[in-house]
Amino acid sequence: GGRKHWLWRAVDQDGYVLDEIVQTRRDTKAAKRLLVRLLKKQGLSPKRIVTDKLRSYGAAKRDVMPGVEHRSHKGLNNRAENSHVPLRKRERMMQGFRSVGGLQRFISV
Repeated sequence: GGRKHWLWRAVDQDGYVLDEIVQTRRDTKAAKRLLVRLLKKQGLSPKRIVTDKLRSYGAAKRDVMPGVEHRSHKGLNNRAENSHVPLRKRERMMQGFRSVGGLQRFISV
């Protein structure tokens, strides 16, 4: 096996993917990177964000979006989790990736 990488994905209330990024860690710095990229792309701050229970999101949100409501209860992030299904099906057919760049190009299609 190779190194483990994490797919970070931001999805709006309708299930539309706003941004995706592949990172080697699941820490506050990685969460900040996603939130900053998202703010640059969208140009405005959301009213609320819904995440899984990873504590890194809360720490990053306090630094990047201090006035935004953060909800992280079990089941609230189903929309984001379900958006991974088509990607996982395509990924299984490819039987993995040789490089992070290949994975990043794959998810941007």
